Amino acid sequence: MRLSELNAAGRTPALPMNLALADAAGPAELQLLTLLRVLPGQRYVGAGIWRGRPVLAKLLVGSKAARHFQRELAGVRLLAEQGMTTPLLLADGLQDGEGGWLLFEFLEHAQSLGKAWSDVEHLPVLAPEQQAVLGDALSAIAQLHSKGLWQEDLHLDNLLRHNGRLYLIDGAGIRAEQAGKPLSRARVLENLGVFFAQLPKTLEPFTEELLVHYLLSNGEHGLPMEALQKQIDKVRVWRLKDFLSKVGRDCSLFSVKDSAFGLRAIRREEEAAMTPVLAQADQLLDHGHLYKTGGAASVGRVDVAGRPLVIKRYNIKNFAHWLKRFWRPSRAWHSWREGNRLAFLGIATPKPLALLEQRFFWLRRKAYLVTEFLPGPDIIERFAPYVASGNAPDVELQALDQLFGQLLRERISHGDLKGHNVFWHQDRWALIDLDAMCQHASASSFATAFTRDRARFMRNWPVDSALHQVLEQRLPKTAG
Repeated sequence: MRLSELNAAGRTPALPMNLALADAAGPAELQLLTLLRVLPGQRYVGAGIWRGRPVLAKLLVGSKAARHFQRELAGVRLLAEQGMTTPLLLADGLQDGEGGWLLFEFLEHAQSLGKAWSDVEHLPVLAPEQQAVLGDALSAIAQLHSKGLWQEDLHLDNLLRHNGRLYLIDGAGIRAEQAGKPLSRARVLENLGVFFAQLPKTLEPFTEELLVHYLLSNGEHGLPMEALQKQIDKVRVWRLKDFLSKVGRDCSLFSVKDSAFGLRAIRREEEAAMTPVLAQADQLLDHGHLYKTGGAASVGRVDVAGRPLVIKRYNIKNFAHWLKRFWRPSRAWHSWREGNRLAFLGIATPKPLALLEQRFFWLRRKAYLVTEFLPGPDIIERFAPYVASGNAPDVELQALDQLFGQLLRERISHGDLKGHNVFWHQDRWALIDLDAMCQHASASSFATAFTRDRARFMRNWPVDSALHQVLEQRLPKTAG
């Protein structure tokens, strides 16, 4: 197979495949065995065999291949020239009309710090295991900065642990200010802002403590926390906006088909499982455990291959109702977007898995949302034994404090904060039924919405009950 043929191979080309490449020693075949990352028509990254040895292959195709190849090669060379630990480049080449390739030594059994973090992120905030992962990352970033370099696409998956050493990868994101000389303070703050903005906000109070790992390897500049926090906040706003732009378009995270006759969006890793669920959503609901049926929505728990799911179907009640709904985004779309927003911000909610919006020449009809099922009780059931005494478990009250704190910090109103929409799951309170959720741009609009949310939440218990009085004292009374 020729490299240029990958340009039309799509997201899942048949494997294994043999690609005719060449280096200084002459022509040879790369046997590509697995794909690790794919950007259709542009970049294919995978593991294979080259001249009898395992390699990691980066294959660049399409109209931008030459530019991407030169950027990757320049970054790899910068890392090597400055003595940074990075996989050895074994062969590279660029051919007009075909594309470019870079073949690296394959680090068998290497683990990205992203994977290492996912293994420990459930632990208490800044547990020793978490500090070890983040400390390693910050030390590596500091060493990079001390050589006048920075990683533009800075994240934990671009750092690999292998045989006790930490490797920097992804040369395409490596930039130099003045190679060999420490990076300027402004650039350091900017790059560290990118790193810290990707960490859970629960770690924000410990930014200064974590920064010690960086300063031990690069103490060239004093790093004012106020300036760093501004950079973190700036990047967080951008990352959320960028993420939300992806929930409705085909990309590495989501499989999306959008046309005049329907919108289908599925989390990429769930595509195989969710496609048949959407195709038979009505039948599954008919045979599932219904929580709500008829009217504007039908909600039920269904079991698919032993996996419990929740399907919510947004109905069109009659012609008058259709006239109100056909011209604007469906409530399923709104819940899909807001569920992904909450998940991105680290606020507990059932993971949104798939969305289907039926259309006829862009005119919207019924719509479906599929999410994970939360087995936990809602807050009314969970707190029922404590209504008279008010002695709810402290861990659950603290979790409620945390939930309200997150909503306040992000200026998010739920819109219908009754107790049946707040579930206890994995030691956190999770929000469901996000049809009316909103993240407010202004403090004034959020203040009004928060007051309504709080009032609705407090109506879950009698005003004269001990539990109501406890919550009345604990929960913030205003958005301020």
